[in-house]
Amino acid sequence: MSPHAPTPAYRRLSVEERRSQLLETSLRLFATRAPENVSLDDVAAAAGVSRPLVYRYFPGGKQQLYEAALTSAAEQLKQCFDEPRQGPRLPRLVRVLDRYLAFVDEHDIGFSALLQGGSVVETSRTTTIVDGVRRAAVEHILRHLNTTEPGLRLRMTVRMWITAVEAASLIWLDEGKQPSLEELRNWLVDQFTAVLAVTAAHDPETAALMEALAAEG
Repeated sequence: MSPHAPTPAYRRLSVEERRSQLLETSLRLFATRAPENVSLDDVAAAAGVSRPLVYRYFPGGKQQLYEAALTSAAEQLKQCFDEPRQGPRLPRLVRVLDRYLAFVDEHDIGFSALLQGGSVVETSRTTTIVDGVRRAAVEHILRHLNTTEPGLRLRMTVRMWITAVEAASLIWLDEGKQPSLEELRNWLVDQFTAVLAVTAAHDPETAALMEALAAEG
């Protein structure tokens, strides 16, 4: 009789590794099912651990785990907007969008879990987490436009565009990740310049910004 193959040695995860594993597992479950329909037993089974271990890391139960998972995805997404303020402004926006859309592509489940609301476990804290991503995106974009004290119309324009980017990203996932990322990015950049042009017709500050962007080539 041939000897049995050796059983792989069990590798104990560090505290941070285990916590990351539980967060990633939770995001996958929360994205495919309504959070109220995901139990700690589900998370434990999907992660291959016991329910008491999940409680050890998240003693506040599912709500704490849900908020922690959202926070993890939100922090990663915020980093996509961190771009050196050097060089022409529209190419900076292209690089930001490339990172943002790459995140959407790579973390499609987590992205959906972060931005698709309507759950009964949604609270003011979870709403604040999601809103924090949007506010960070707006502030980063305004800084990339080199606007120190942007007026109301310009701020509203950027906020509306960020909302459009979110919606387009979710629709892109729903449409089987079509068109290509490059096409989607170029389309969103064109939309940005288009909405700026509309605002420029009503706002001298935005009109001056459009002239400056055109001068940069």
